[in-house]
Amino acid sequence: MPLAKEIKSDIISGYKVHESDTGSPEVQVAILTRRIQDLTEHFKTHKKDNHSRRGLLKLVSQRRRLLDYLKRKDAERYYAVISRLGLRK
Repeated sequence: MPLAKEIKSDIISGYKVHESDTGSPEVQVAILTRRIQDLTEHFKTHKKDNHSRRGLLKLVSQRRRLLDYLKRKDAERYYAVISRLGLRK
């Protein structure tokens, strides 16, 4: 379930590191977080949708890998992103 163009561009403009940034870890984590939130809402009404649940688990693990990479490379950026997104770690 892809995000709408407007939502995605809003997320990118909010988390970009430089002017033409669309692929930095911060942007990718923010987009994945939004998709995870949308799928979580989907599961509140469709409890038995196990095929989409597998996709959710893949998104969560991809976000975890990106956050681990960011923590290894620049801990300050990592802590800034997780505090902005409201993630636990």
